[in-house]
Amino acid sequence: MEYGGYQRLLFERRDHGVLLITLNRPESYNAADETMHSELAGVWTDVAKDDQTRVVVVTGAGKAFSAGGDLAMVERMAGDYDKVTRMLSEMSDLVYNLINCEKPVVSAINGVAVGAGLVVALLADVSICAEDARLGDGHVRLGTVAGDHAAIIWPLLCGMAKARYYLLTGEMVTGTEAERIGLVSKCVPREEVLTEAFRVADTLATGSQLAIRLTKRALNGWLRNAGPLFDQSAAYEMLTFMGEDLSEGVAAMRAKRPPSFPSAR
Repeated sequence: MEYGGYQRLLFERRDHGVLLITLNRPESYNAADETMHSELAGVWTDVAKDDQTRVVVVTGAGKAFSAGGDLAMVERMAGDYDKVTRMLSEMSDLVYNLINCEKPVVSAINGVAVGAGLVVALLADVSICAEDARLGDGHVRLGTVAGDHAAIIWPLLCGMAKARYYLLTGEMVTGTEAERIGLVSKCVPREEVLTEAFRVADTLATGSQLAIRLTKRALNGWLRNAGPLFDQSAAYEMLTFMGEDLSEGVAAMRAKRPPSFPSAR
């Protein structure tokens, strides 16, 4: 399996069958445009077919893991039925392809992680997070539903009370707090994130492959059982892309001012 056709992801093969995937738009803090979002949705099927890869480590180039969905992409989608329906299908592929990939995935959350980037960060089998990283699902602050991964994984990781609080308010959480509430597996100083992620990946890559992969499959049964919740939330998110609140949310974010949502006037 070769990965030369990818434009927004970098690939590096390491010892023991560990594959490093780097989200690579550092000039925009690895915000996911249409190309990156599509590549994040499809790469897990390629990884599953890659006989040279046993474990994936995924991180972000530069200071951030991912700043979420590119605002210009959001603007292009708003009110466009065809684009919204395509994104609904792609969102589903991203979540289910990652869940169903038999190879373990370790996320090295080296900085801010929100939106589409947070999907990969939190759906990874093991998440290693910088203590000073900031994580959050800002969908509601943009005027749209927290749909692309939140309903399927946040309540399982940190419990319903914390999930409700952070998803309904859109507040950010530090890496230290994310570990405390169970949102991530482990937090370490920023300079140690990738080193620790590789340590975990090497442990997984040199262990019993069938035992590890089937354990992952069994554990992810929880997520597959929650699939209808994800499908519902994703459809709700795309529904709000057709409304007025989203346009105001984008405008407010660009102007760095509080939003005045039409639905709240």
